[in-house]
Amino acid sequence: MGTPTDRLYTESHEWHKIDGDILTIGLTTYAVDQLTDVTFVEMREVGTEIEPGESVGEVESVKTTSDIYSQAGGEITEVNEALADNPELVNNDPYGDGWLVKLKIIDKGNLDDCIDADSYDESIR
Repeated sequence: MGTPTDRLYTESHEWHKIDGDILTIGLTTYAVDQLTDVTFVEMREVGTEIEPGESVGEVESVKTTSDIYSQAGGEITEVNEALADNPELVNNDPYGDGWLVKLKIIDKGNLDDCIDADSYDESIR
């Protein structure tokens, strides 16, 4: 699967997709490949306010537990509830059904530090 060009990427391998004032966050294919099989996903609760650079939750795999970070600040509006019963969606469809959390952007924070798909692909080569 190619790296989608409709989102921004971080050095810690999260993707951020902006739609108006809603930011959706997930993990890249590269991150998922490094984690191997995701076994558990726990995001912070809807209504939680997040500062730029703060963790929105964590993903556990057979190898490790990894925090997931948001480059923007905002309020969590939705958590992907499907992952509670099917955490493997993160592995199977990281850019689609495997999204992790959505938040309403209050502070664009460090979004300018994110990179586009071509730059991200170059960074993981």
